[in-house]
Amino acid sequence: MIWTMELASWLDDAPFPATRDELVDYATRIGAPLQVLENLQELEDPDETYESIEDIWPDYPVDEDFFYGDEENDY
Repeated sequence: MIWTMELASWLDDAPFPATRDELVDYATRIGAPLQVLENLQELEDPDETYESIEDIWPDYPVDEDFFYGDEENDY
């Protein structure tokens, strides 16, 4: 399973919390690329409820990741 920011962005408006099958259905309805559908289908437990993209892709960058080191440059 390979996630990128571009692929993950297809799930920005996903109806979280959702199961794997609900996310696959959502991705299919919005016309997400095949790689997004394949990534979702690779999720192990079809009955697990995912609360957000971070549950699917633990390394998903959050806002804090983009401001690393900025506090050192505050004047």
